Amino acid sequence: MKKISVLISVFLFSTMLSAQEGIYQFKMPDIQGDTHSFSEYRGKVLLIVNVASKCGYTPQYEALQALYETYRDRGLLVLAFPANDFLKQEPGSDAEILEFCRTKYGVSFPVFSKIHVKGKKIHPLYRYLREESGRDVKWNFQKYLIDRNGKIVKVFAPKMKPDSEEMVNAIESILN
Repeated sequence: MKKISVLISVFLFSTMLSAQEGIYQFKMPDIQGDTHSFSEYRGKVLLIVNVASKCGYTPQYEALQALYETYRDRGLLVLAFPANDFLKQEPGSDAEILEFCRTKYGVSFPVFSKIHVKGKKIHPLYRYLREESGRDVKWNFQKYLIDRNGKIVKVFAPKMKPDSEEMVNAIESILN
């Protein structure tokens, strides 16, 4: 009985620590295979976006890159997560996705290895984003705006253009 009590205590303590870490608990490989701990993004404003190369919203890459270039020196980091969960609109390999992003849109912000953002195989990052925001991922290019403390401030619908007044104002208010 004492062992069970100790195990439960250890589990609850580790769960509490993970909850305190929030977004910073995750470690993920980028599209080139290098693992990044989200703890390296502490103090940054994050715009987390699930992306796809063959979607009607794919041209948003251009505005995402412009946002990144405009605000990165003030602490904005765009993080892209390719996913093939919506009508198979991201069929490429990581290498193909990276080539597409760089040659077609000049993407220089971090792009991560392809993951699932919904369904039974949902990646723990997106499970966390869904649980914390109370919002499921509706389609490609849904955007989560995270403040410098790792808290979700706003979720933008896929159709919301990254250079829209609403999104720019939200980003600027957090950066200031």
